[in-house]
Amino acid sequence: MTPSSPESRAPDPFVRQRALTGFGAAGQRALSGASVVLVGVGGLGCPAAQYLAAAGVGRLTLIDSDHVSVTNLHRQILFGPDAVGRPKVHAAVGALRLIAPGVDVRPMLRRVDEHNARELLAGHDVIVDGTDTFAARHVIADAAAELDIPVAWGAVSGWHGQVTVFTRESRMRALFPEQPGEDLDSCEGGAVLGTLCGQVGAALATEALKIVSGTGSTLAGTLAVVDARTGRWREIALAPVREREDGRARA
Repeated sequence: MTPSSPESRAPDPFVRQRALTGFGAAGQRALSGASVVLVGVGGLGCPAAQYLAAAGVGRLTLIDSDHVSVTNLHRQILFGPDAVGRPKVHAAVGALRLIAPGVDVRPMLRRVDEHNARELLAGHDVIVDGTDTFAARHVIADAAAELDIPVAWGAVSGWHGQVTVFTRESRMRALFPEQPGEDLDSCEGGAVLGTLCGQVGAALATEALKIVSGTGSTLAGTLAVVDARTGRWREIALAPVREREDGRARA
């Protein structure tokens, strides 16, 4: 076996991804040099983290203060029964290192709030918002707008899911100016389809990968909505952001 023979080369887990038209070696290099922060390692965050790690993102920061419960297991696919009671970020790191040992996965057992959001999110190329309360989402979105970091954003409620990307021109405050009276998509006691979480979480990972690799076009300016009962997606155009006199975004 010669040093240049196929048998002597290290296996390449990204060969099929690198073969994508418009992606190639440059796209893979961009991924390997990228830093992604994922907030909320739950129903959306677990599949998003799994695909981001498997795709070869260089650094993946996981932020969550919650612990795994038995009611999480039908949708939070990084965890098994042996993870119940453990911090989600620590259990997720173990699973992701088995999937993608070359990825730098960094757990942060923290809750993002208005006091620490800028500090925790700064220095990343893209934010994946997998949280399930509007209070957390607004904090993340406001910090992201100040830091000028794009946000891959998703939500799931019952049979319905939503995905978009928030940027300087398309902000969450323009879509949801104020926090709703209740979090309709919160999984605390609510009904949620596990496979739909996987579908939306995978879409979040796809948006993040397109952002960091510069491939294709993202959902910025568009809200993609799926009804799992029919399997159909529809798109809603979002109005561009204008600045109010107080500096806050409005449609």
